[in-house]
Amino acid sequence: MNKPDQILKAHINLYYDLQPAANSGAPLLIALHGYGAFKEQMMREAQQMAPDGFAIASLQGFHQHMKEPRQPGGPLRFGFGWLTSYRSDESVAIHHQAVIDLIDRLAGDGVADRSRVFLLGFSQSCALNYRFAFTHPEHLRGVVGICGGIPGDWETSSVYRPAPIDVFHLAGTEDEFYPPARVADYEKQLGTRARSVASKSYRAAHEIVAEMRADVKQWLAQHAVS
Repeated sequence: MNKPDQILKAHINLYYDLQPAANSGAPLLIALHGYGAFKEQMMREAQQMAPDGFAIASLQGFHQHMKEPRQPGGPLRFGFGWLTSYRSDESVAIHHQAVIDLIDRLAGDGVADRSRVFLLGFSQSCALNYRFAFTHPEHLRGVVGICGGIPGDWETSSVYRPAPIDVFHLAGTEDEFYPPARVADYEKQLGTRARSVASKSYRAAHEIVAEMRADVKQWLAQHAVS
């Protein structure tokens, strides 16, 4: 008899880059890249958004794929993502556990103050971070979402719960993936569970622009006060 969908457990390595603060027990910004990017790219962005005195961790997606070379004969480039349409619940579970494990490690090592952890996501990682924040709110003080969505089951799932978490959502008026009509009610929807929600639109496409970086830095500084 055929026995479909049998399971073998496997161990995978998850990679992240870390920039500790000068002092131990610092506020922590965990930055997650979008689809097709990588941890070094998001670390460069996070360094421009984190206030002085923050520790920064840039976690890399666990779904690897090859990208076409930019020039004929050039080397293959690799990109990473967080989610697939096949058994997406398993990707969500890996993402949740990765963030929890990273916080536990950095807090346990004295790098980060467990009570001042902020999660930042761009594009694909944005909705995943909202899923995490309102499923495991005890791990975070705030969430920043840039050019991304909210969970598709935000209004129907019983998993998400009201939480003392602050949210800052940033959108681009020229974003082809998340245009203004799509994100118009995000502030209202996030406000049904978050302690506070700030949202702002920028003259930008699906990208992080200088004004966004400056506003995120200011928002983090305000909300990291003990």
